[in-house]
Amino acid sequence: MLDDHRYDELNDAKATMDHIYDHADPRAYFRELKSVGYQIPGAAKPVLQKLIELRQRKTGDTVHILDIGCSYGINAALLKHDLSIQDLYDRWAELGHAGATAEEIIEKDADFFAQLDQVEDIEVIGLDVAENAVAYGEQAGLLDRGLAMDLETKPLPQDVWPDLAPVDLVTSTGCVGYVTEKSFEELLPAVTKGARPWFANFVLRMFPFDAIAETLGKAGFVTEKLSQRLFVQRKFASRDEQEKVLEHLTEQGIDPSGKETQGYLLAELYLTRPRDEAAEVPIQRLLAA
Repeated sequence: MLDDHRYDELNDAKATMDHIYDHADPRAYFRELKSVGYQIPGAAKPVLQKLIELRQRKTGDTVHILDIGCSYGINAALLKHDLSIQDLYDRWAELGHAGATAEEIIEKDADFFAQLDQVEDIEVIGLDVAENAVAYGEQAGLLDRGLAMDLETKPLPQDVWPDLAPVDLVTSTGCVGYVTEKSFEELLPAVTKGARPWFANFVLRMFPFDAIAETLGKAGFVTEKLSQRLFVQRKFASRDEQEKVLEHLTEQGIDPSGKETQGYLLAELYLTRPRDEAAEVPIQRLLAA
């Protein structure tokens, strides 16, 4: 289990992109991330769609999703609409050259997403420390509710518990490492009050998941890793970043040969479900397709 200092060391190995995460609209975010081929939301989309389908089959009702590290509502945009990550790149690249203000971008995007066909029976709550990004996600109509808060340092407010009680699926696509077991400890009492959710976390290989798995395990959940499957997050921003990540992986006994050595940050899927459901259908069979 890593202490906070060790997590800081691992995060320091990655290129710093803090400057793009909390603008009033997503143009700078996508401009920067396009340069490094950021693609984890698109890579995760088919898996999350499958999990949503399975959850829908189980509940027979609207699937309520809590997306941790939601930023501008990117996962919500992909899951609610027939869009790819490239579609989003193209849209905000085009708007980025228009000289529009953030307010104009939000208005244009709200109209754009409202006119698209939307997948029925999905609601997404977004959780992120970036207040402006969360506000954009709500105003553009991507997030049904946005929670701008840092559960690593502050408790979950009691007044949001009713919003989280129906959650069927908790997701994250790359925030573990910044988000630790502390956030999950805060969320667990609320998301397990009225349901038994699943947790789907896409985690960079250099970040151990054991502390979060242990926290969820104490609440009666079992975590499985999808073996023989890796998901590209993005290209390394520099040779220096790659060398630091390779060093950390090697120190942890993780062989990067033929994987991160090829130039990409890679993530694994950890799926956490109630103990009885995990025993009934193991993850490899659940996601065999």
